[in-house]
Amino acid sequence: MTPSVAVRETDVLILGSGGAGLFAALHTKKAAPDLDVTVAVKGLIGKCGCTRMVQGGYNVALAPGDSVERHFMDTVEGGKWLNDQDLAWTLVTEAQVRIRELETEFGCFFDRNPDGSVHQKAFAGQTFDRTVHKGDLTGIEIINRLMEQVWRRDVNRMEDHRALDLIPAADGSGLAGVLMLDMRTGVPVLVKARAVLLATGGGPTMYKYHTPSGDKSCDGLAMALRAGLALRDMEMVQFHPTGLLAGPGTRMTGTVLEEGLRGAGGWLTDRTGSRFMHLYDPRGERATRDIVSRSIMRRIRDGYATAHGGVHIEMGHLGPDHVRKTFKGMVERCADCGFDLAGGRVEVIPTAHYMMGGVVFGGNCGTAMPRLYAAGEDTGGVHGANRLGGNGVANSTVFGGIAGDAMAREVERGRTLADPDPAAMEHALERAFSPLGRDARDLPAIREALYEAMWNDVGILRTAQGLKRAQETLGALGDAVSRAGAPDGDRRYNLTWMDRLNLENLVLVSQAITAAALAREDSRGAHFREDFPETSDLDTSRYTLVRQAAGRLDISTAAVAFTRVAPGQSLLKDVA
Repeated sequence: MTPSVAVRETDVLILGSGGAGLFAALHTKKAAPDLDVTVAVKGLIGKCGCTRMVQGGYNVALAPGDSVERHFMDTVEGGKWLNDQDLAWTLVTEAQVRIRELETEFGCFFDRNPDGSVHQKAFAGQTFDRTVHKGDLTGIEIINRLMEQVWRRDVNRMEDHRALDLIPAADGSGLAGVLMLDMRTGVPVLVKARAVLLATGGGPTMYKYHTPSGDKSCDGLAMALRAGLALRDMEMVQFHPTGLLAGPGTRMTGTVLEEGLRGAGGWLTDRTGSRFMHLYDPRGERATRDIVSRSIMRRIRDGYATAHGGVHIEMGHLGPDHVRKTFKGMVERCADCGFDLAGGRVEVIPTAHYMMGGVVFGGNCGTAMPRLYAAGEDTGGVHGANRLGGNGVANSTVFGGIAGDAMAREVERGRTLADPDPAAMEHALERAFSPLGRDARDLPAIREALYEAMWNDVGILRTAQGLKRAQETLGALGDAVSRAGAPDGDRRYNLTWMDRLNLENLVLVSQAITAAALAREDSRGAHFREDFPETSDLDTSRYTLVRQAAGRLDISTAAVAFTRVAPGQSLLKDVA
């Protein structure tokens, strides 16, 4: 039985409290202090989301010898020329503004050089050491400071509220609001808003090895698909090459050992103790994430896997004391699992880390649905086929701030609230509440089957045969989830119900990833087809688009617009 729906009203509703969501809240309040701003999050504000988990740092051109042009070229070349170049340019230019904002307005402390300048370290795939950091705990520093600022302002907080669906307006004018679930009570809440920001983050937890926390389930992407919005580049799932391989039975398996380890000179070795990266790329361990991940998987497949099925990372040759000082957080994380990162060897395996694909959005963070904005990992186009390490948190803060400014401008132009479409409300409530009281079935078994299908057939090395097999499996898993229920004795913090809702979203987004991967018959960045190993002509690059219509996913492509520089050209005069 579906309960009555509580209704709340706000000027601006922000879904998510990572870097994008918190920056958007702060910028909205700064631009229009009188606006009613609400941040809604599935957990606790400042304590969940992927930005908090960022270890490495923040890419920005600050030092002499570096430039926004150089950062831009690294970004589009790393993205294999699939990037939306205007969005990429915004990223590299506005990052310079945001890093000063983080320091001078919000109180972030980043590591310094002896002369007082900001220290910037090496990250793979870049031609300049431009990654600003706070040791290897950069995300915690950024989120803690942003959270403090949000708490100081008049921002409404809806914690332990999960977004269920985007609800369009009855008059077809755009978005009316968001149907949410108060997880503390089990009661649905319709939040009507004049502007909504989708900033829930990605979270590819449909893979056997993954870095985000288990509550991340691509909710924003699934809601966007159900609302009929187009997602681009969904085949581009980034695997971080060095996820901790601590063995079965521990959630520590899959968590990241940050890229700075390889940037500082760390070695990857196989079970024989031999380094192998130079067999695959002249940059060795400092190659881009996609190349390192594929190389590791090939080494494993060729019979050189370590005890738990991965490879080793070694840092001891750099000096154990130096490693302990430079990578304190990483050393402690490994020690918690019984490994000596500073002086020994630690097993690692590529781990699903980041979604380059997401909602199609514009320079002001607006989407095809009026009154809906998007920022951060819910969006596609900024990173193209491969995200450079350190560009992720820059993306969140840059576009979160832009979204906050844009929403403030829109709401101040008109304060009317749209009425929700009754049919859309009924459908959303039916989808979320009808499982209650039905047999829960074996949700853990469905999740394990999802892990295996995505890891084996839609992972780092792909083929048409495997992708088609995954499509069949995902179709069956979607049916299994639709039949599965959840107990209805107590709806407060009903974890089985939450797990089912998570799985429904993960299966849908997995189907979008698989469909896009099958459609792209070349290899580009994070997407590698063993049956189409070559990269197609860069000058005629096209990106994929996925939409859901009438219960099925439709795939199309569109030409990449080289608005600033074409393949084979450069913005750098000395290499042009």
